[in-house]
Amino acid sequence: MVAGDSVRPARRDAQHRQSAVETIELTKRFDSFTAVDRISFTVHQGEIFGFLGPNGAGKTTTIRMLLGLLDPTEGSATVLGFDVVRQAIEIRRRIGYMSQRFSLYDDLTVAENLSFFGGVYGVRGRRLQERKEAILEMAGLAGRERELTEHLSGGWRQRLALGCAILHEPQMLFLDEPTAGVDPISRREFWDLLYDLSDEGRTIFVTTHYMDEAEHCHRLGFIQRGRLVALGSPERIKAEKMSGKVLEIDCSAPDTAMSVLRGTDLFEDVSLYGALIHLVSEDVQAHRPQVEQALEAGGVKVHSIDVIVPSLEDVFIASVRESPQDAG
Repeated sequence: MVAGDSVRPARRDAQHRQSAVETIELTKRFDSFTAVDRISFTVHQGEIFGFLGPNGAGKTTTIRMLLGLLDPTEGSATVLGFDVVRQAIEIRRRIGYMSQRFSLYDDLTVAENLSFFGGVYGVRGRRLQERKEAILEMAGLAGRERELTEHLSGGWRQRLALGCAILHEPQMLFLDEPTAGVDPISRREFWDLLYDLSDEGRTIFVTTHYMDEAEHCHRLGFIQRGRLVALGSPERIKAEKMSGKVLEIDCSAPDTAMSVLRGTDLFEDVSLYGALIHLVSEDVQAHRPQVEQALEAGGVKVHSIDVIVPSLEDVFIASVRESPQDAG
């Protein structure tokens, strides 16, 4: 798990809490291309909601509609009770936004970036100074106020960008691929910061293509080709969307093994995870002798074969496989 064991488990009862986001049949088309296709979901106040999917699946388009930057073609959505089309300005006053590019000014110092974003959000005077001090402490940047932002590493830039996004103490945060290109330790520390914010009552809507990070969200939405293919807590999605078991294989020639195993027609899915192979079927253990036999005949040396608990990536692949293929 990239985010590390120190990250607190993300489990929260969402019942009887107000909604921070509600979408009903939300749709966005660009000419003949449907980027977001009739998606409906709710994000509860105070939770971390993970919005997952491959590049081009519709994640950023959805966020842009929720921020009032794009008008939906059809359907409706509210954020913090405000309509995304008619009350976009009210929404922007109450939310913070952080993109994967971090939206910082490299030729400004750490303190100057904070002052600039304070002005953008209308934070001035004594309150700005107090907020800057709090952000510098939170981000671990106290004492580095005069350092040029371009000299910061990716992890420190990420913390500063988060600080700029919460300078005005928003009720809700939208984070679009905030850990892209950041080292594993910085990713873990960043998620610790997100839990602190969630514990304070802030709602966090985060997009990511890192399936391991999804384990740390309270609830998830999987989007594929513009359509929502799974929704719920990590445990619920695993229970509802993953009927089969997973057999993990470590072998000498994964590419050759993939070809051999797909040729057996024994499995619902055969996927490559780095140098490991995952096989999915209702009873993978029963197929183990045939797997070993087929790989030996194909000249593949097997290092280990184990039945494992399905990961969210396994579940996502299963969800995509079961979803309609005409969602583009």
